[in-house]
Amino acid sequence: MSNENKPIGRPDFLLLFLTVFLVCFGLVMLFSASSALGLKEFNNPWHYVTRQVVFAGAGLFLMLVCMRLPVNFWRKMAPLAILTSLLLLGLVLLFGKTTAGATRWFKIADFSFQPSEFAKIAIIIYLAALISKKGEKIRSFKRGLMPIFIMIGILLALIYKQPDYGTMLVLATITGIMIIVGGADLRHIGLIAAGAIPLFVFLAFSSDYRVKRIMSFLDPMGDLSNNGYQLSHSLFALGHGGWTGTGLGQSVQKLFYLPAAHTDFIFSIIAEELGFIGSSIYVLIFLLFLWRGIRAALSSPDTYGVLLGTGIVTMFSIQFVMNLGAATGSLPITGITLPFTSYGGTSLMLCMASTGILLSLSRSAAGTKKRDVNQAAQ
Repeated sequence: MSNENKPIGRPDFLLLFLTVFLVCFGLVMLFSASSALGLKEFNNPWHYVTRQVVFAGAGLFLMLVCMRLPVNFWRKMAPLAILTSLLLLGLVLLFGKTTAGATRWFKIADFSFQPSEFAKIAIIIYLAALISKKGEKIRSFKRGLMPIFIMIGILLALIYKQPDYGTMLVLATITGIMIIVGGADLRHIGLIAAGAIPLFVFLAFSSDYRVKRIMSFLDPMGDLSNNGYQLSHSLFALGHGGWTGTGLGQSVQKLFYLPAAHTDFIFSIIAEELGFIGSSIYVLIFLLFLWRGIRAALSSPDTYGVLLGTGIVTMFSIQFVMNLGAATGSLPITGITLPFTSYGGTSLMLCMASTGILLSLSRSAAGTKKRDVNQAAQ
């Protein structure tokens, strides 16, 4: 391993601090959102947050390891990452745990692992390696884009079988952004989008539960006791919070009114307890985190690093937008969790590991800049 491949500079400490802050804030809000449920189901108000702390510790370890690994390590791991992801997605359909009609998890002892979360970072690592290797060939549909969309198609088909429509949208968006940044012909992308959008619309209306979610999005108050129940109670939480909130721990909707209050709709509890002002500050902090991630990606000295960082920031961004959009009624409910904040061990660990890669990019950029300054001085 050459010295120029090592992340020898200092990491972006602001990005590191923001990550730790978001994780700690998420643990506080998770306890608030889940304590009543934990007490009811397990006679322990700390049940969910205790489990999340374990995953946060594992995530911190992964983040620090990934921060110290050279960026080229991920380029070499790209084939293994995508093959492992495909294998896990196939195996979960055969041996996974089925909950509420979805087969998305491996049950391991008292914990669960969700392969589709691993698929997000695996496809980013793979696409960054493939697109950077193709170079100008990415502008060719047959030699550039076709191999990418064959692999993505297989991945999306496996996730659709779970089914997990929200993750399909996340992966499709990541792929689109990365091939645009990679220099693909915009005419090809337009033609692909023209075919893909009707397909996604068809898939959205091909299942009764997704149709019900769309109808509740269009008219959340039209059926308060059935299809619109979850979204209407999310909106009640937002309205109840007002400008300054009810106070930390004082949410009403978490008391078994709002389903998935500690997972998909934890932002509603944030808004209810901290109000418009508190939730806006949280949004601004997350936007600052995204900006530092973009800065780390664009500062990378090579195309692979730029694509890798862009894919990771896109993953965080689209999940953030989709989750907040669902909680506020701006977008249909997709079941996408809020990064660093929602309950879910697999998601938290992989979010922190992905941030570790961004920190590695920032270290490499700082190391390159320092080396260039030293060479100029000599």
